[in-house]
Amino acid sequence: MSTLHVVVVMGVAGTGKTTIGPLLAARLGVPYAEGDDFHPQANIAKMSAGTPLDDGDRWPWLDAIGAWAHERAGLGGVVSCSALKRSYRDRLRAAAPGVVFVHLTGDRPLIEDRMTHRQGHFMPTALLDSQFATLQPLQADEAGVAVDVAGSPEEITERAAKALSGLPGSAA
Repeated sequence: MSTLHVVVVMGVAGTGKTTIGPLLAARLGVPYAEGDDFHPQANIAKMSAGTPLDDGDRWPWLDAIGAWAHERAGLGGVVSCSALKRSYRDRLRAAAPGVVFVHLTGDRPLIEDRMTHRQGHFMPTALLDSQFATLQPLQADEAGVAVDVAGSPEEITERAAKALSGLPGSAA
């Protein structure tokens, strides 16, 4: 399966963006970019200290991801990015109009459990409440799909690929 889309794998911390993103990219036969790699060190330090980012912190990060997505337009790619607010997704679409979103969704207890078991990540579980408070799910006029994160990474990836195959511009 391949896609001409640049896919943004989005959702709150702990939904599996960094796990599902590379699996989905491999499944689609396109490159993967880790959204966290686009953060300036100041953002990582702030989150590591348990302080949520504000929009001023996020704009340069979103612009960098948008630039990557723009470069991949027509070629396809997958990038992870929380993209919690509509305004963040609008900013990504302004840079790369053809992006589509895979919103990884799940209930808070499952996501918190996954966060407590992961190692080596800068995002503490203390910020999960702020992530859910900030989250604005995809709206009907936004190109994308919601995918439940229950199950194995392979099952989630399969659901995402199947859902994406139904979007205009996808090739199976």
